[in-house]
Amino acid sequence: MKVVSLFRLGELEDKLKETFPQVEFKFIKKAKNIPNEDRQSLDILIGYDGNLDETFLEDCPNLKWIAWYATGVNSLPLKYIKEHNITLTNSRGVQAKQLSEFIIAFILDDYKKMRTSYINQQNKIYDSKMTGRRLNGDCILFLGTGAIAQRTAKLAKAFDMKVIGVSKSGEHKEWFDEVQTIDNLSDLLGKGDIVINSLPETDETIHLIKYKDFENMKESAMFINVGRGTVVEEDTLIKALSNNEIRHAYLDVFEKEPLTSDNALYDLDNVTITAHITGNDHGINRDVTEIFIKNLKHFLNYGNLIENEVDPVKGY
Repeated sequence: MKVVSLFRLGELEDKLKETFPQVEFKFIKKAKNIPNEDRQSLDILIGYDGNLDETFLEDCPNLKWIAWYATGVNSLPLKYIKEHNITLTNSRGVQAKQLSEFIIAFILDDYKKMRTSYINQQNKIYDSKMTGRRLNGDCILFLGTGAIAQRTAKLAKAFDMKVIGVSKSGEHKEWFDEVQTIDNLSDLLGKGDIVINSLPETDETIHLIKYKDFENMKESAMFINVGRGTVVEEDTLIKALSNNEIRHAYLDVFEKEPLTSDNALYDLDNVTITAHITGNDHGINRDVTEIFIKNLKHFLNYGNLIENEVDPVKGY
């Protein structure tokens, strides 16, 4: 059994070798640097490389499992993975820890007017009458009720906020006051003081949010996108913000990344931009490797996996 990693894992490399002495491990930075002999003989591919493509996978005839060290799998050749019966796992749930903290930080930054205070500081203005806004009693509307939304909902409850979710199934989740199916989205948008997208990219979620959806939101609403930028067409988003259909947007993901310096979003004063950093976490490799270890033990003993398996057709 040979496992090849798409990046170096530091001290975790020794842990893997010690835990599985019967397994051959290779740790190589980037798919393009993996020698052909390793491609031909590897059984399991772990890690992350945004340039991993179908051409590379065609060189891996024995590949049985990809343990992807990220939540989103939309950059992978999912059709090929499905057709060749390659098992796929991701880091679902791990990045929710960091993402949920960013979401709460975005909300507090906005509600407590931290940006205004910083601008005042830069301009040497002392405004003791500036008043922030409370979170308690306000409503978060989540598009998606997965790990990110659930962990954020738990944190939001500490501030006595109301949390509504929409999902494909409408299945109730812990920490949510209510969950409805995505078909009811237009009826729920007006309830959210904060509308948060945490949906993955699938055929069903691309350009899910239309201009009319921004019109249905409160004018005072804040929109946060930490899911995928493709959930709304960029021109639609820019138009909605330019026309002040909503008050403010915090955007960490975009339809086309990276943003170019001439992107119109940079010119809007009701947008806060972060560069797809909400999932960055120094502890993520450790946590995802723990999931991989549990799965590999089960794989070696029983031939299947127990955690974080992804359906390549659905994309999650």
